[in-house]
Formats: sequence, structure tokens, C-alpha cells
Amino acid sequence: MKLGRDIDLPFSVALAAAVAIALVLAAAFAPLLSPFDPTDIATYNLADSELPPRWTLDGDPRFLLGTDNQGRDLYSAILYGARVSIGIGAASVLTAALFGITLGLVAGYFGGAIDAAIMRVGDVIMSFPTILLALLVAGLARGLIPQASSAAWTPVILIAAIAIHEWVQYARTVRAATMVETAKDYVKAARVIGLPPTRIMLRHILPNVMGPVLVIATINLAAAVLTEATLSFLGVGMPPTYPSLGTLIRIGNEFVFSGIWWIATFPALALIVLVLAVNVVGDWLRDRFNPKLRGRE
Repeated sequence: MKLGRDIDLPFSVALAAAVAIALVLAAAFAPLLSPFDPTDIATYNLADSELPPRWTLDGDPRFLLGTDNQGRDLYSAILYGARVSIGIGAASVLTAALFGITLGLVAGYFGGAIDAAIMRVGDVIMSFPTILLALLVAGLARGLIPQASSAAWTPVILIAAIAIHEWVQYARTVRAATMVETAKDYVKAARVIGLPPTRIMLRHILPNVMGPVLVIATINLAAAVLTEATLSFLGVGMPPTYPSLGTLIRIGNEFVFSGIWWIATFPALALIVLVLAVNVVGDWLRDRFNPKLRGRE
């Protein structure tokens, strides 16, 4: 598929982009596409619990993918769960990018002690595994904030827990690009005419360093969604009444060996397809923005 004279989009990438967009749109319009509201406790009916998918022998025509242990329609729960997972993942990527870009610009432009301090903090943070640091942040927040387990506070805590580790990648990338741009004549000329550092960084340097940042953000979106699902699977994510994909997988994992396979299988498939599609698009973007690979082509 041709997007222009210089961009040849492989079929696999186009398919992955279409799947990712379809999943994001389905999650965004979950209230319109879902036959039931899985967040409304009043609609739960234990008499409908653990029903298999519609097409099986004991399936109920009302529930396309069956129900979970609380009688919720699994199809509706997956749409709402994807909405939560994608929303938290995207918000954490945006938070990490804003924080990392700001610190990367400051470190690369000013250098010296400021640069060393920011990068050493980043080195310390990167020495912790993502999940371990996220669990630590979530645990501290739950201990300090009485309402941390509520549906209002949990997304904020999850976004902070994921972003606090991921901002370092943006800071390192932007710092390196900023150091290169700072040595160029147009930045030197801007300094000579007396433009303030903030204007130079935001108006002149930032537009020239955004390419790699967009690639990192695309790849990190899949990682952030997967991290949120892992945290929810471990029990520190969204409450069961506001399920994410990880929460649904955790609930279904308790019934897999009882023959109730659908509760864990369908949310896991939705998560796998979403992460795979975003990763394929991210890998293609990374190759397109890599000057060495462009030179080989």
C-alpha cells in the first residue's frame, strides 16, 4: 500500500493499524456497542453466572461470549475493560512523554550539573524493573491515600505508577537530540539575538526532536497497556466493578481448571491482539525513522 511517493506501507502494517484503530474505537464507544453495562451492579444476576458463549450447547442467546462468575455479559465487560486499559495506557504514555520531554530538553540545553542530576535520577529509576517499581508506587499510594482503592483514585495511581518509570526513555532520547540541535547555527543565532531559553527550546529545538518521541510513544503504548493489565492481574488495578482486561483475566484464571475457560480466554485474546497490533505499527514507525535503515532501502 502506497501512502505517498516515499512511504510504502506493508499489508501487515496496514492490517495491524486497522485492527488497532478498530479496537480503540470499539473501546471508546463501548456504551453504545455493549448490550449491558458491566459497571452497574444492579444489573448483575447470579442466576446468569458462568454461562458459556452463545454458540455452545448450553449457551444463552443474550450473551455472545458468555458471562463471568457474577453474571456479567463478558462481551460488554471486555469492551469496557479495553476502554479502561487503553485509557490508562494512553494517559500514562502522555504523562511520561510530557515529563520526559521537558527534562530531556532542560538536560540537553543547559548541560553541566543539571544534566548530570537529571540523568542520574533516571539511571536510578531504570535500575528497577517496571512492574516492581509500579507495585511499589501503587503500594505507597494505597498506604498514604485512604481512598486509593476507589474507582476515582485507582486510574490516577496506575497512570503515575507506569509513567514514573517510562519518562526516562523520552528524557534520554530528547536529551541526545537536543545536544545535537544546540550545537547547530540556528540555535547559536537565537542565543546571540537574545531569545530566552524557554522560547528556544519550545519554538526551535522541540519540533526537530519530536520524530523519535512519536515512535517511542507508539511502542510504549502497547507496553503501558500490558503493564496496566499485569498490575490489575496482580490485584492492584481497577476494582472488580470497573474491570480492565487484566482484572477479567485474573477473575477468569480462578475458573480455568474448572472448565470455565471463556472468562479468561476472550479478555486475554483481546489484550494479545491489541498489543500485537500496536507493536507491529510501532516497529514499522521505528524502522521508518531510522536513518540507517532508510539508507539501506
